[in-house]
Amino acid sequence: MDLIGLVSFNVLVGIGTLVLITVGLGVIYGMMKIINLAHGEFMMLGAYTTVISVTNGINIWLAMLVIAPLVVGIVGLIVERLLIRFLYGRMIDTMLATWGLSLALIGLMTTIFGNDVRGVPAPVGGFSIGNFGASGYGIVILIVAALTLVGLFCMLRYTRYGLIVRATMQNANMASALGVAPSRIYMSTFALGAALAGLAGGVLAPISGVSPVMGAAFIAKAFITVLGGGAAIITGTGLASMIFGFINEIVSFKSTPVLGEVALLAAAIVMIRILPQGITGRFFKRSI
Repeated sequence: MDLIGLVSFNVLVGIGTLVLITVGLGVIYGMMKIINLAHGEFMMLGAYTTVISVTNGINIWLAMLVIAPLVVGIVGLIVERLLIRFLYGRMIDTMLATWGLSLALIGLMTTIFGNDVRGVPAPVGGFSIGNFGASGYGIVILIVAALTLVGLFCMLRYTRYGLIVRATMQNANMASALGVAPSRIYMSTFALGAALAGLAGGVLAPISGVSPVMGAAFIAKAFITVLGGGAAIITGTGLASMIFGFINEIVSFKSTPVLGEVALLAAAIVMIRILPQGITGRFFKRSI
């Protein structure tokens, strides 16, 4: 029973981690149809923001949960104004532009900080599940992931801003005729997606090595989960994260983390073959 409890806890933490690294990309790709290949680098910026803030004496909770998403959200806003807004409707061009942006961010951070791997201590200690030890920080990841999904759902479903965002993404011309400025909505939505990526980077900084190339470890998982989830941001991200996170953690436990990643990719290939539009493209079509 102790082992089952430990494995169950690790599966839940894996699902929460997948939610965090995916939801920002889900906002940008799911709502704006922009393939942001710099998503991993936005996470990297959030992680570095956390490390720098903690190094300068700022409380780690404030650094992870407030400063990191705020800084990366501002970076995302600037990127949208200077680059992305000229490329809407041109998917290949946005892919090339964001790929170039990712390379530029990696080069910039390498120039400033070098290739050294940095980190911050986890603010929560471990606890016991029977005879096994588990990281208490996993509970933090679960809570932040759940609150992120719930907060995003409430914003899109129950606020005036969420209604305007959904209306603009569905029919920008009609929204414009009703007095909405689509360019501002696009700008704020891209900044929101970037801020969520920064939040993910900040929260994962204590458990992952922080380096200029750390984004490469997350970008593939994020895209696989977004594609598997389909059009609905919240429902799709949640369901795909549950499926892929469960498969990844179980196979990793039974074999090795490398095979866990392979199993995740294989499951994604099968799912996309069966459901080309993702889970919510076939089911839950009216969900957010």
